[in-house]
Amino acid sequence: MIRQARPPHPGRRRREPASGRAPQLPLPLPPREEMGRDSFVTGASNAEALAAIEGWRGWPDRRLALAGPPASGKTHLAHLWAGLSGARILPAAALGGRNPQDLAATPLVVEDADRALPAAAERTFLHLINVMRAEGQWLMITGRAAPARWPVRLPDLASRLTAFAVARIAEPDDALLSALLQRAFAARGMKADERLLGYLLRRMDRTAAAAQAIVARLDAAALAERAEPTVQFAGRVLGW
Repeated sequence: MIRQARPPHPGRRRREPASGRAPQLPLPLPPREEMGRDSFVTGASNAEALAAIEGWRGWPDRRLALAGPPASGKTHLAHLWAGLSGARILPAAALGGRNPQDLAATPLVVEDADRALPAAAERTFLHLINVMRAEGQWLMITGRAAPARWPVRLPDLASRLTAFAVARIAEPDDALLSALLQRAFAARGMKADERLLGYLLRRMDRTAAAAQAIVARLDAAALAERAEPTVQFAGRVLGW
């Protein structure tokens, strides 16, 4: 495991020790997030969703539901589509009190739309879908499952949601998991060798969320201990 020293990475900061003082601990900062096409890690599990985004002008009724597990790339794909279409991105929890006519002025992404929403937000969501369809506007919604499985209380809203075409993201295979691990390490200014990647892949849960959580734990421990992560280090930190 080799940590890149130059140039300094924006995901971490090290303070130079003042004369006669002990060096201060590094200051961990959130990893940088890149949402461009080149930084999207592709594989068999997300090929269908990526094709739907790149072929967005063919969506039935100009609507799409993007379904996938946590940390699988839904937000990244939403930003890719926003770049292609000029869409705004809005979390579903922020729908309450918004004017659907104003929201329908441009293409729109409603993220995390599978979360249980207050009654007012559900009514706004229903009105928004109706307005955007009437005006021929583009709409993408995201969630962890297809809309038919969302906890919706309004029957009319449930009916509208199940009419959306669905693009699915599956859990990643080994090749994609390895690429996701490498990307997560790189986002924190770290570079994993094949031995460490293989060790992690043989033991970790097979999800994108697990890959991110593992790298975050290793990074925090390495910063705290001023250590370079190795297979032995990872085994101790992760309890393997």
